[in-house]
Amino acid sequence: MTSSSPADFHPLAPSVQPVFDTVLSRSANEPEFHQAVHEVLHSIAPVLEKRPEFIDGGILERLVEPERQIMFRVPWVDDAGRLQVNRGYRIQFSSVLGPYKGGLRFHPSVNLSIIKFLGFEQIFKNALTGQGIGGGKGGSDFDPHGRSDAEVMRFCQSFMNELYRHLGEHTDVPAGDIGVGGREIGYLFGQYRKITNRHESGMFTGKGTGWGGAEVRTEATGYGAVFFAQEMLAVHGESLEGKRVGISGSGNVAIYAIQKATQLGATAVTASDSSGYVVDDAGIDLELLRQLKEVERARIVEYAKRRPSARFVEGGSVWEVPVDIAVPSATQNEVGLADAEVLIANGVRAVSEGANMPCVPDAVDAFQRAGVLFAPGKAANAGGVATSALEMSQNASRQRWSFGDSENKLREIMADIHTAAFDAAERHGRPGDYVAGANIAGFERVAAAMLAQGVI
Repeated sequence: MTSSSPADFHPLAPSVQPVFDTVLSRSANEPEFHQAVHEVLHSIAPVLEKRPEFIDGGILERLVEPERQIMFRVPWVDDAGRLQVNRGYRIQFSSVLGPYKGGLRFHPSVNLSIIKFLGFEQIFKNALTGQGIGGGKGGSDFDPHGRSDAEVMRFCQSFMNELYRHLGEHTDVPAGDIGVGGREIGYLFGQYRKITNRHESGMFTGKGTGWGGAEVRTEATGYGAVFFAQEMLAVHGESLEGKRVGISGSGNVAIYAIQKATQLGATAVTASDSSGYVVDDAGIDLELLRQLKEVERARIVEYAKRRPSARFVEGGSVWEVPVDIAVPSATQNEVGLADAEVLIANGVRAVSEGANMPCVPDAVDAFQRAGVLFAPGKAANAGGVATSALEMSQNASRQRWSFGDSENKLREIMADIHTAAFDAAERHGRPGDYVAGANIAGFERVAAAMLAQGVI
């Protein structure tokens, strides 16, 4: 994984450079956050030329500063009786459009910069869904991998002992992210219910379908990234039928991107984890991958051992494999410039970000210069949070929707996000630039609401 420094960024317009300078000085040593802020500021400069009231209203100065930053210790006892201490975070970035909404990530790489970058991205991603939800993110440097269920439960209960006071269905509604699946959400929600003596189903999303969860929530981010790729191709009279699709990762996003791409007539040929990647020219066997990753929690090399048509490559880059469509679904900054150049040389047609900010800025530039259709994460992977909002709606009305109904709603939302980003790029003289379009469309919705609600 690589990251960018300020020296790698494009020059900014005079209207936004002072805001970025303040971010650099006030939030030093937070490179992922700097990268996310720079991308948005670079995209929205044309909007400010047409809407000077956004400058006069101090929208940018307020937008880059979280409304609330919560950091706390999480003490817990492992199975050997040893005391462990982790650090917990919740960044409540913007509630102007609705309650804070964003996942919790449990991974050793978690730090303040990563949580702030994710929370900042979430503002615009959530705005694009049009569902009345604000932006936030949280997590811990706790690693659930290899821990027993009892250890995970004790950690989650300790984590919620502090965080519960900042949550609520009208205040802040977390969900899952990397390292936080159905098991973790169950323990977190159970502790919240115990502490508060309230069964607020709508204050946590990604729950089990038997106790308030929504159909398609597990699949939504992966499905959504593929739906967005489908929308981009459709503009040019193309489809996913017969395309080779490269997907990184082997978690929820990757698994369900593989499933949906296959259902739409494509052949998904790769999956990966931190040890390397597999190539299966016959198409990834989804049931085998799910058995290995969701049940056995095994390494990806086991897939190749059990699948004659597959081969395992230790280390290296999954982007060395020639594909028509790439869906980076592992983690931030996983696609560097060299990876992008290889994908372009191999004829990639479209890239749809399943993870949050998986492509470094130089890689994004390379894709766009080469005419590759590129969908940024805040648009392409918004399916997860969009379905979370659908889960909130069902909880509030005590309803349940079928899998088919939920998937159709998700497909419609992703089509609407595509249209919003596409049209915003066209309006501001950047046709086909989904990065600019997504940033502009999300920013316009947030900025207008901030102006309307006064200086708060």
